[in-house]
Amino acid sequence: MFKRFRRLRLNTNLRAMVRENSLSTQDLIYPLFVVAGKGVRNEISSMPGVFQLSLDELLKECEELLELGIKAIILFGVVSEDKKDSIGSDALDDEGLIASTIKQIKAKFPQLFIISDLCFCEYTDHGHCGIINPCTKEVDNDATLEISAKQALVHARAGVDMIAPSGMMDGIISTLRTALDENGFENLPIMAYSTKFASSYYGPFREVADSTPSYGDRKSYQMDFANGKEALAESLEDEVQGADILMIKPALAYLDVVKELSQNTLLPICVYNVSGEYALLKAGAKLGVIDYEKVLFETMIAFKRAGAKLIITYHAKELARMLKARD
Repeated sequence: MFKRFRRLRLNTNLRAMVRENSLSTQDLIYPLFVVAGKGVRNEISSMPGVFQLSLDELLKECEELLELGIKAIILFGVVSEDKKDSIGSDALDDEGLIASTIKQIKAKFPQLFIISDLCFCEYTDHGHCGIINPCTKEVDNDATLEISAKQALVHARAGVDMIAPSGMMDGIISTLRTALDENGFENLPIMAYSTKFASSYYGPFREVADSTPSYGDRKSYQMDFANGKEALAESLEDEVQGADILMIKPALAYLDVVKELSQNTLLPICVYNVSGEYALLKAGAKLGVIDYEKVLFETMIAFKRAGAKLIITYHAKELARMLKARD
């Protein structure tokens, strides 16, 4: 006697009934990149369909997202070169680009859930994620923690719904949790970039965020992609420090890490389906070597199967349309 697994596969309705994982618009978070100016809609050459947007154009995008059933965004500020300095001052300004954008989105679309990326690489003239130690030329971890707390309070006062610190400084979660709690924002959640690898999949993002380091790389603070046990330790440490959601970035090449983390935490897990992953699928579609929609949907289900609850993805709008067509 042997088990006939096909019994549960032979009927379309039954396959749907026993399916273990599914995808909905509630799972999706869409990245948006705001720049100064008006009427700005700069498409990124390596990421077709992704734009740098001025506030007026970004508000149109937010309206479209809500119409599609996407209720969450992660917001990045992209400042001009003349606004950048050694400490990323614009990110510390209550009237700076990111703070003013959060206020404007909240004023027009209060129902939209705004997650703010908290970092300094888009705001510094050196392109690194914090304050540089002049002697070592490396990012000064503890000095960066101090200004990160200030940036978090800027975002909180602007009305953000969640903060996501991406700089990978040691102690960042406990630092932000303490600063938020002591200033009356104890109910503001933190989504940790708890395991962020030093990955080559970020290439196209550097174009859209204008955040390429002017020298060196980020390997001293982002994680070695060869290390799985360290990845788990990083995420579990952020949980101890008070993170509310844990994130793995990138997603597709790190599903083993997502799975292992899901087996070791009860916190929700988010994956960031990063720019290089997006660009590869778009290139495959352009070349005609894949069935784009089928591969895209299969990829998203792989994230869910590995243990992710939430997915940050540049595909969010087209996924929402695909899901609507399937209903």
